[in-house]
Amino acid sequence: MLDAADLPDDIAALKAMLIAAQAREVRKDDRIERLEKLVAAFKQAAFGRKSEKADPDQFDLALEDLETAIAAIHAEDQADSPLGKPQPKPRAVNRGSLPAHLPRVEEIIEPESLICACGGGLHCIGEDVSERLDVIPVQFRVIVTRRPKYACRSCTDGVAQAAAPARLIHAGLPTERPSRMCWSPNMPITCRFTDRPRS
Repeated sequence: MLDAADLPDDIAALKAMLIAAQAREVRKDDRIERLEKLVAAFKQAAFGRKSEKADPDQFDLALEDLETAIAAIHAEDQADSPLGKPQPKPRAVNRGSLPAHLPRVEEIIEPESLICACGGGLHCIGEDVSERLDVIPVQFRVIVTRRPKYACRSCTDGVAQAAAPARLIHAGLPTERPSRMCWSPNMPITCRFTDRPRS
């Protein structure tokens, strides 16, 4: 957006800027209308009547048209920006990784035996690392569970590794402690099967 100080004092220049802005607005309205038509056509192809019988290549064509139109709009928007300011980067999304500032408590779970069936010793070839969010009242920490993998150098009998510990929520980040904090004995438990007689 332009400040009043950035605007020229000449009326003819102001008129030219106004005409250019109106032309940009008309072009953007046309692009929006084109994109809405493309989206409607894609929705019809994907979800409309007899979409199961549609050729999958038609979806690719609709997506290519949509991507081309979006790229053209971004290019025109970059060219139309009055001061050529760079667009801000989108925020990075954090999915599944826990913050580094939380203290870590490492648990190393070894297999029961480090001796191979052939009699040779197993050596570590890697490990599986999982992180879960744990809470001590008023303090969060991350429990890192390491399960080294061992293999025999003498034979190719396989890899030995301790079994993963059981979790309250399969592949979930929280441990049992946060779950216990959320549940209290006064909380009513509802289950649709509790009122039925057991057979």
